[in-house]
Amino acid sequence: MSQRSLLVRALWFVLVGWWLTPALVNVAWLLNATVVLLPLGIKVINLVPTALTLAEPRSLSEADAGEGQRSLLVRAVYFVLVGWWLSWLWANVAAALAVTIVGLPVAVWMFNRLPYVTSLYRFHG
Repeated sequence: MSQRSLLVRALWFVLVGWWLTPALVNVAWLLNATVVLLPLGIKVINLVPTALTLAEPRSLSEADAGEGQRSLLVRAVYFVLVGWWLSWLWANVAAALAVTIVGLPVAVWMFNRLPYVTSLYRFHG
């Protein structure tokens, strides 16, 4: 997949991404609070970089798409022990930084790494 232009992604962030991302994060944590909806919550968290700046995830159809990812068991254990609380803290710090001009680049960097902090999922490969 090819990335959208920087101008389109910047406009998306200014008009939609800055408010949609914290809303998605909070919806994801409500979903993660239940066992039944946990998989949906993780999927929503994995969409955060796309919602923030229209960043395209790496293609899952590529031959090497699964390389570099941790096993599902390791990711599940990490999520249960660390990911659920660390990613909540990480996302809220990023949201606070996003409202400042100085903190905005750090916030975008943090939101792009949210899937990894949550469940060791590498969004960009």
